[in-house]
Amino acid sequence: MERADTDFLTGEERTGEPERAFAPAAGVRRTMGMELLRVENVTVRFGRFTAVQDVSFSLYAGQTLGLIGPNGSGKTTLLRTIASLQRPASGTVMIHGEQVRPGLESAARNIGFTADVPPLYEGMKVRQFLQFVAAGYGLMPEETGTLIDFWLEKVWLTDKAGAKIKGLSRGMKQRVGVARTLLPNPNVILLDEPAAGLDPAGRVQFRRLLTDLREQGKTLILSSHLLADMPEYCTHIAIMSKGSLMKFGTVAEVSAGADDGRCRYTLELAEPIANVEAELAGIAGISEIAPGRLRVTFLYESGKDRAAGLLRTLVGKGIPVAGFSAHAPGLEEAYLRTGIQQVD
Repeated sequence: MERADTDFLTGEERTGEPERAFAPAAGVRRTMGMELLRVENVTVRFGRFTAVQDVSFSLYAGQTLGLIGPNGSGKTTLLRTIASLQRPASGTVMIHGEQVRPGLESAARNIGFTADVPPLYEGMKVRQFLQFVAAGYGLMPEETGTLIDFWLEKVWLTDKAGAKIKGLSRGMKQRVGVARTLLPNPNVILLDEPAAGLDPAGRVQFRRLLTDLREQGKTLILSSHLLADMPEYCTHIAIMSKGSLMKFGTVAEVSAGADDGRCRYTLELAEPIANVEAELAGIAGISEIAPGRLRVTFLYESGKDRAAGLLRTLVGKGIPVAGFSAHAPGLEEAYLRTGIQQVD
């Protein structure tokens, strides 16, 4: 006879092995479309410095927001404010319709936050640390061991359960922080640079985990500079600069905002030429030239006919073309079009 127990992610009774905890359940489907997070006119100041300026947005169950912007744009401060670790100067954060305030336990229990450098007791072993976290959240002792095994498997640390945290790599410590965040089963999950230190295989596995969480009806916000990965697991994108939201919308909406009839081209040179920037600047329609020794990027009109004509012009000018490609507008292009020069 199968043993019945509780699904870690949905709270519903289930049977079978822990792996089934990631199978979508009816209870989760009912939450889809429910507003889980509302940020209203949030401003955060440190003395005279305004770190976050009048930020507002809402997220619903099953939505994942990718938060991008340069160093000092206010991303981490915004995440800390949503996590109730930073009190705003004005504005409100609502989780499940309840206002989040520092020290308010009922709202805070619905939030999971992993900092870019997660706070860990490095003298502890991985399993010991997660047992300590579980006890702090009041999780039932009889299910703690199975929960920890489940999340260690999901963050690829099963073989490190008995290892001391201080001996782990940065990427492994990041995974321990994610496991610690997910252990109490929060509905709103905030991750600050969660893929930092992960190798390529780890990034693939992590994307799968994020997709699984989203399908379970969780709401996630991730700060990351890995723009190429975001369309795989994000539903929405927010671009921040100097504390303000410059763009907010679905991935398709933000990406489409970069399509103004032009696209970015990459020109690979067979050999360096000293006057390539001047040669390109002399061609009508080319702008935003970023020259390199053997690689140049620039904006020009999109379309196969326009690209073919441009290539003929380049070859006619004697430019040693080794490679030539046009890139469809996407998140990276949308980001660059804002005028921001750096992604952290």
